[in-house]
Amino acid sequence: MSDTRHSLPAVPPQPESPSVEVAKDGGTGGDGTAGAGTAGVGTGGEARPGAESRGSFSSGRFLARAAFLTALLTAAGALLGLARDQTIAHLYGAGPDTDAFLVAWTVPEVAATLLIEDAMALILVPAFSLALARRATAPALDPDPVRLLVRSTLPRLFLALSAGSALLVATAPWVVAVLAPGLPEPGLAVDCTRLTATCAFTFGMAGYCSAALRAHGSFTAPAMIYVAYNAGIITTMVMVSDRWGVRAAAAGVAIGGVLMVLVQLPVLWRRLRARRPVDVTVTERGPKDAGGGPTVALALLAPVIVFALSRQSQVLIERFLAAPLPAGAISHLNYAQKVAQIPMTLSMMLCTVTFPVVARAMAAGDTERARRRVERDLALAGIIVLVGAATVVACAPQIIEVLFQRGAFEPADTAATADVMRVYALGLLGHTLVGALVRCYFSAARPLWFPAFAMLTGLALTTGTGTLLVQVWGVLGIAAANALGITVTAALMLHGVGRHSVPVSLRFMTGGLVKLSAAAAAATGSGWLCGALIPSPVLGAMAACVVVSAVFLVIARALRAPETDTILRFLSRPLTRKLAHAR
Repeated sequence: MSDTRHSLPAVPPQPESPSVEVAKDGGTGGDGTAGAGTAGVGTGGEARPGAESRGSFSSGRFLARAAFLTALLTAAGALLGLARDQTIAHLYGAGPDTDAFLVAWTVPEVAATLLIEDAMALILVPAFSLALARRATAPALDPDPVRLLVRSTLPRLFLALSAGSALLVATAPWVVAVLAPGLPEPGLAVDCTRLTATCAFTFGMAGYCSAALRAHGSFTAPAMIYVAYNAGIITTMVMVSDRWGVRAAAAGVAIGGVLMVLVQLPVLWRRLRARRPVDVTVTERGPKDAGGGPTVALALLAPVIVFALSRQSQVLIERFLAAPLPAGAISHLNYAQKVAQIPMTLSMMLCTVTFPVVARAMAAGDTERARRRVERDLALAGIIVLVGAATVVACAPQIIEVLFQRGAFEPADTAATADVMRVYALGLLGHTLVGALVRCYFSAARPLWFPAFAMLTGLALTTGTGTLLVQVWGVLGIAAANALGITVTAALMLHGVGRHSVPVSLRFMTGGLVKLSAAAAAATGSGWLCGALIPSPVLGAMAACVVVSAVFLVIARALRAPETDTILRFLSRPLTRKLAHAR
């Protein structure tokens, strides 16, 4: 369970740029950050023209405002992503048609990883930042470095992406045969794959626009891309589903990819036409590193790309193993995954926003500050995801019934999806720890290979275990293999972070996570009982959520689990203010 791009885009981190550094204390060293694929100099928001020179682009206030705006737009994209999944469930249920579409959806899922959130940003953000820095140091330089970069990269990228998209369209039958052998409706999957193959082009162009805008300090338009994407899918399904069936969903993916580009293009055009200085400075290491050329860039990017592809491959393995199972297996996996990952994504928002703090501390050699920040983030993220996982396990049938059981999505689909979701939830802590810890490994100027090796180890375990368990437990065996593989990956990364990156106390963090897990186990039983006693699925889920949270915090506080007091102080602050106002 690794994909989050199409519902709650929470994203692998970006390494520090080797050539460009943001001026002022509040900025970053090109270390990358929050939001869907953010990289470079901020975490979201929009740098106002004329304000950059006064330092607002790199100030703490700007970063806070940027993070809030990115989180707001991410939440809007998440809600539309949920509405999209509900529409798919309502119109197509969890049968062979939906399975065929989800196989085709694998193409944009992989394309998003490479072309929007990882490789494109990692290559282009430093390049645009360096061009902007050269423009700032020599405003009268002709030709303009930024426009020269666009002229030298955009035409080549346009041709490469066009060729890649055309190749996917032509080879769609072979792509489907590799991704899902034994699929009941291969012809339908081929048709859908040919429609979604256009994302190889549109996602690449969207990633190019996002990287260029973020390097310019413009974050609003890039943060809106998943709002536009999901809106395009939903609108297309509603309008033409009666005539096209599940092909309407694939056409919506293609249209959503186009909207990703269009929502950014006008802003990028205005930025490229202007020649305003941006608050960046070229460091002494810039010219040296920049001279390394493609070989140096590839060496820097390779660990991140291998890690991202390995993590994304979990989805490919799941669908490959589920394809020969009875119709609906892939759909049940997909629906369970999309709901179960919500608490994971919420927990990762904190780590994403604070990642620049860790990167700056590591760049300055302040490992103690980085250690405190990472240990606190791991504990807080663990609290959030474990409360969410306990709620998911306690009332999975109620959650799925409320969200999806209507139209073509029948009670049998609810029961099957709920069972899968409960098994998936066992790996949520592992997914969160991997997402949080990888930021430590990639916070240095040169990303490390250890996370990729750990991810490949977990992936091999997922594949081997899944191949064995699917013969015994069917789709539940695939979910169990996912949970086991990502948990082993998290354990390896936690064990190695102190030796390879930030000197986190392994004993302290392991003990704290064990205490939090024990509190979550007790809270799960309480929530399960609460949900079973209330007949209404809506009221039962709401009551279980409240009970799980309360029991978890009480037990975690009694066990003296880390950061529990922080959560309790945060929750009690509004009450304290009301009492003080009443006096």
